[in-house]
Amino acid sequence: MSEQAEKHFSIQKIYTRNISFEAPNSPEMFTQEFQPQLDVDLNVETSNLEEGVYHAVVRVTATTKVGEKTAFLCEVEQAGIFTITGFGEDELGYLLATQCPNALFPYAREAISEMVTRGGFPQLLLEPVNFDAMYANHLQQQGNAAAPETQQ
Repeated sequence: MSEQAEKHFSIQKIYTRNISFEAPNSPEMFTQEFQPQLDVDLNVETSNLEEGVYHAVVRVTATTKVGEKTAFLCEVEQAGIFTITGFGEDELGYLLATQCPNALFPYAREAISEMVTRGGFPQLLLEPVNFDAMYANHLQQQGNAAAPETQQ
């Protein structure tokens, strides 16, 4: 009689681990025509806390420049603790890389929007992120790195 573990995925806690906003060239920045260039850096980190309990962090850094001067730099580390049991190794990797960040990103996006607005700048709404596509790309890059290239 074989028993298969029941699959379980749940959120235990969502919290903001770190939040930062800098506007190094204010108030001068408010007296210029505001035609910003936005650069967004996104990272996901995961770790195992204990049997079946995982920690995930989505770090979003938004840097906006006008010309050569930084208008603002905003960083949010949105974190969560998740219970994930009964899944195979591949499924677990997928959940940690896609479903956990999908749960956390809207909170980070909202925090950035609020900070930028409170900093006196026009509202910044980050585009949604396709974590599934990022994960698939990551797997493809790993596969390419593992397999030696053959040229003819």
